[in-house]
Amino acid sequence: MAFDLPDLPYAHDALASKGMSKETLEYHHDKHHAAYATKTSDMVKGTEWEGKSIEEVVKGTYDASSVTQSGLFDNASQFWNHVQFWEMMGPGDSAMPGELDKAITESFGSVDQFKSDFKSAGGGQFGSGWAWLVKESDGGLKVTSTANGINPLCFGQTALLGCDVWEHAYYIDHRNARPAYLDNFLENLVNWENVASRM
Repeated sequence: MAFDLPDLPYAHDALASKGMSKETLEYHHDKHHAAYATKTSDMVKGTEWEGKSIEEVVKGTYDASSVTQSGLFDNASQFWNHVQFWEMMGPGDSAMPGELDKAITESFGSVDQFKSDFKSAGGGQFGSGWAWLVKESDGGLKVTSTANGINPLCFGQTALLGCDVWEHAYYIDHRNARPAYLDNFLENLVNWENVASRM
């Protein structure tokens, strides 16, 4: 099975007025995400993972006992992460649906507290990685961060919202100001309807 790079769900310049430039999307989607797609497709050829879904590859190649992961896991996981990332953002003005607001308030006390926790998780992630809002198997919501390409699939969680905190995600627009990028992501870029649909 080839893992083809999906098109962005909006034009490359659609997020520019919201703080994510056309140049960032051209590099991030067209080069970084494309490389993950190509490498994953090449690496599964002739292996037990050929013909499997991307979720099966990610969950099947994750090694919980190791600090470093295989090249196949790294590329497959990053391919999956980015497919979700593009869908979790949007160019329109997106209000948080009531059911998501209620679930977040029940789990964190308030939407503001959730946003603070999410920014702390992303800002505190040493080196490359992701910040996540996840739904646990018991239905509760939790903020987590993961290193490199590791994602909630590895822990049996449902990813509701993920923010890429690798430098290539924000350096063009925010230089080294990761906190400013995270703040802009939450306030201007998130498609909250998409997040709610993952509940």
